[in-house]
Amino acid sequence: MSVIAVIVGMLVFICGEVVPLARSTSVTPLYDTTRGRKAPAALAVDEYLGFAALLDAGAGLRVVRLADGHVESETPVDRAIVETLADPGLEERPVGGLSGLRSLDGQDVLTAQTGDGRVVAARVLWDVEFDAHGQRVVTGSFPEVLALELDPDRRPLGAWDAHGSRSDDGSSLRVVAQLADGSLSIASQRTEINEIFGTAERTVERETAGVVERLERIVIAPDARDVYGFPGGRSVLWWTRRAGAYGEPRVIAAPGAAVTAATLLAGGSSLAVGRSDGVVEIWFQVREDDDSIDLRHVRSFPGPASPVRHIAPSPRDRSFFVAHENGALRLLHSTSERVLWEGETPLSDATAYCFAPKGDGLAIASAEKVVTLLVDNPHPEVSWSSLFAGVWYEDNPTPELVWQSDGGSDHFEPKTSLSLLFIGTLKGTFYSLVVAIPLGVLGALYTSQFLANGLQRFIKPAVEVMAALPTVILGFIAGLWLAPRLQNHFPALILGVLALPVTLAVSGALWDRLPRRWRGRLPDGIEVLVFTVALGLVFGACVAANDPFESLAFSGDFSAWLQTNLELGYDQRNAIVVGLAMGFAVIPIVFSISEEAFSSVPRALVSASLALGATRWQTVRRIVLPTASPGVFAAVMVGFGRAVGETMVVLMATGNTPILDWSPFNGFRTLSANIAVEIPEAPHGGSLYRILFLSAVMLFAITFLVNTLAEVVRSRLRKRFGQL
Repeated sequence: MSVIAVIVGMLVFICGEVVPLARSTSVTPLYDTTRGRKAPAALAVDEYLGFAALLDAGAGLRVVRLADGHVESETPVDRAIVETLADPGLEERPVGGLSGLRSLDGQDVLTAQTGDGRVVAARVLWDVEFDAHGQRVVTGSFPEVLALELDPDRRPLGAWDAHGSRSDDGSSLRVVAQLADGSLSIASQRTEINEIFGTAERTVERETAGVVERLERIVIAPDARDVYGFPGGRSVLWWTRRAGAYGEPRVIAAPGAAVTAATLLAGGSSLAVGRSDGVVEIWFQVREDDDSIDLRHVRSFPGPASPVRHIAPSPRDRSFFVAHENGALRLLHSTSERVLWEGETPLSDATAYCFAPKGDGLAIASAEKVVTLLVDNPHPEVSWSSLFAGVWYEDNPTPELVWQSDGGSDHFEPKTSLSLLFIGTLKGTFYSLVVAIPLGVLGALYTSQFLANGLQRFIKPAVEVMAALPTVILGFIAGLWLAPRLQNHFPALILGVLALPVTLAVSGALWDRLPRRWRGRLPDGIEVLVFTVALGLVFGACVAANDPFESLAFSGDFSAWLQTNLELGYDQRNAIVVGLAMGFAVIPIVFSISEEAFSSVPRALVSASLALGATRWQTVRRIVLPTASPGVFAAVMVGFGRAVGETMVVLMATGNTPILDWSPFNGFRTLSANIAVEIPEAPHGGSLYRILFLSAVMLFAITFLVNTLAEVVRSRLRKRFGQL
C-alpha cells in the first residue's frame, strides 16, 4: 500500500504541473485614465504598466502616470533633427502639422508624418531605479526627436509605415512611404554610439521603387528587405530587396473582402491581414520545390461580420489583439490557431492600441482617455493541434511535426510536437524488441526445456547480472564504441543476420545426426559449447568478409549505395545501434519472466506427453508453449514498458535528433530522452516546462497501463497453475 501511495502521489504531482496548460486567458481592466486632451494620439507603455508615453496631434510629447492621470513630464515637439535630401548633413528644422500618428508595436517609438514629406519619430526611454525603501521608480523621457525626409519636394505623403529597433550600441529607424507621384521612397537611419567619446554618429540610406497605383496601407519588414503594399482591393504588392535594390513588385492574388488592417507579428515573418468582413488572415513566405520564395496564405481566423479596425501584435510571441468596427475585441494566436479571448473594447473611439513590452497588458487610447487592460495569457502557444497535429510554422513549405523548443532569437517560434517524440519512442521500442523478444523468449525456452540442469544453475544468475548492468554504461559503449564500428562493418552485420540462424539450424541438425552412443559419452550440455564455437567462427567469417561483400553487393560503399538506390541517409548513431544496445538491456527482463512461465508448466503435463511417445520438441510446441503463452505475453509487455521508459541508452546511443522517420539508419528522440535534455533549461512554470511534464504523464500512462496488463495476466497464470 505504501508503494501504491507513493506512485499515486507522483502521478498527482506530475498532473498538477500539467493542469495549468488548460488555463484560459483572462483580460481584466487595470486603469482608466483621463488624458485631458481632445486629439488623436499614439502611445507606448512601460514594461510595468505604470506609465504611458503619448504623442498628441497638437505636437506634444507627454508621460502620464496611469494610476491617476498625473502628467510626469511634457515636451513640446516643435523641432526635430533631420538630414535633408538637397544638402546632406544634420540640422534642426521646425516640426508642425502632425498627422497619421502611430506607435511602432513593441518598439517604444512614436511616429507621425509632418505634411511636408517627412516622418517624425520620438523614441521613449524608460529609466527604472529603486529608492532607499526598495520601491521601483520609473521615469520616461524622450532623448531626441528624429525626422526622415522622404520627399525632396516636401509634398504630403501617402500610405507609409516605419520600424525602429534599438541595441546597446545604437538604434535604427526604417521608413517607407508612397509619394505623390506613386513611387515608393525607403529611408533608413542608423545611429551608432561611440562608447569611448559618448558621441552619436548617424548614417542615412535612401532607395526608391517604381511607380504603382495608390496604396491604402504599407507594411515594412524589420530589416527593410520586404515591403508589402495594399492597394485597397483584393491583392497584395510585394517588393523584395535583392542585389541592393528593390525590383518590380510581385502581385499576389488575395481573394476575399477588402483589406482594412495589416501588420507584421513578432519576428517579422508572419503578416496579419484584417479584412472588411471581420476575417483575419496569416500570410508568410515559404520556399517552393523549385527553390523560389512565395508569399502564401496559411490560415484564417473567422470573426464577427464587422471590418477589422486595428491589429496590435504582442512583442513576445505570435499573439495579437484584433479590434473591430462594432467594438468587438479579440486576442488570437497565430501558431496554435487559438482564439484566446473575446470581449468588448472599453473605448469605442480608440485611436491607438499598444501591447505592453512583456505581453501582459494592452493600452488603448482615445481622444480623451487611456484604458489599460491586464492580460493573463500564460500558455498561448499550447493547443491540441500544436502538440499532437501538424502545424504550419513560419518558413516551412507545409504543415509538419517539429520539436524545436528554443532558437537563437527572442522572436523564435516554439515548435513542440509531442507526436514526433511519441513516434520516436515507439521507433526505439520497436527496434529494441525486435532484438530482445526472439533472443529472450527462445533463450528462456531452451534454458527451461532443453538445457542440462547443471548449466541452468549458471545461466540464470548470469542473465540476472546482465540486468544489473547500468544502462548508462550500455549507452556509453553503444555510442562511442559500437556505433563507429557498426558503420564500418554494417555489411558484416547483414551477413551475420542471414548466416547465424542458418548456422544454428545446420549445427543442430548435425548434432542430432550423431550416433546416440557418441553423444551419450559426452558431458551434458556440451552441445552449447559446440553451438557457441560454430556461431563464433561464422560471425568471425562474416566480419572478415565485410569488405569483399561490400564491394560485391554495395559497390564498395554501403552508405553511398543506400543514399543512391534507396534515398536513405546513414547516421552513425541510428535506430539499429539503439536496438542492439537497448535490446541487450531488455533481454534479461524478457528472459527471466519467460523462463519462469515455461518452468511453471506442470511437470505432470510434460511427463505425460513424453510418456505417450511425443518427442521433446513436440511436447514443447503443443504443451509447453500454449500453456505458458500468457506468461510469455506478460514478459513481452514488461519488456515493452522497460523499453518505452529507457532514457540513457537512447540519449547516448542515438543522435537524439527529433525527426519523423521510421528508417533504421536515422536517429530519433524519445519522450524520456527529451525530458532529460530539456528539463534542466526549461523556465520553471513556463510552457516548455509544463509540456515536458505532459510528456512525463504520457510516459507514466503508457508504462503503467502496459505493466498493469502484464501483471494481471501474470497473476492469473500463477493462480491457474497453482491449483493444478
